[in-house]
Amino acid sequence: MNPSGDVTQLLQEIQAGSKSAEDRLLEVVYPKLRQIAKRYLRNERLGHTLQPTALVHEAYLQLAGRSDGNWQNRTHFFAVAAILMRRILVDYARNKKAKKRDGARQRVELSDDLAISEDRLEQILQVDEALVRLAQLDERQCKVVELRFFGGLTEEEVAEVLGVAPRTVKRDWNVAKAWLYDQLDTSPDNGQP
Repeated sequence: MNPSGDVTQLLQEIQAGSKSAEDRLLEVVYPKLRQIAKRYLRNERLGHTLQPTALVHEAYLQLAGRSDGNWQNRTHFFAVAAILMRRILVDYARNKKAKKRDGARQRVELSDDLAISEDRLEQILQVDEALVRLAQLDERQCKVVELRFFGGLTEEEVAEVLGVAPRTVKRDWNVAKAWLYDQLDTSPDNGQP
């Protein structure tokens, strides 16, 4: 059985009440969760307080502890994992920056991946705040950004999670990136502080 089928099968077994499937699931999904976490943290300095292993374990504990655990398939599971990792990282950034906030805005570079370093904590918070505003305007575009930017899912995987065509995901991704660039751009000609 392929890893994709393994995950979906294990999720179904867990829903049916199998405790042994929970242990096997961790073995199967751990490499992918670690890959997502490493993407977030790959440009970190050595000895950074938030390591990929800690991020994976925190996310998995929250995933395993979900009482609604109604997983549709592998992609749905990893989409929820990406959302949880975003929340963990945003909470981490908020906690670290709580006493250091000076109110100054900085230009944020939005790419398909995110490096979480001490000097980028404010940027993580700015992206999160912009995503909250985007969700009010267009929930699907916000989900696309969340799954691509924070989760590292491909356009095809995002399309599967959202139940839309990959070209719709591509269009939403491009429109949302342009909107976010505008929101996060603090250059003097943008009229924002």
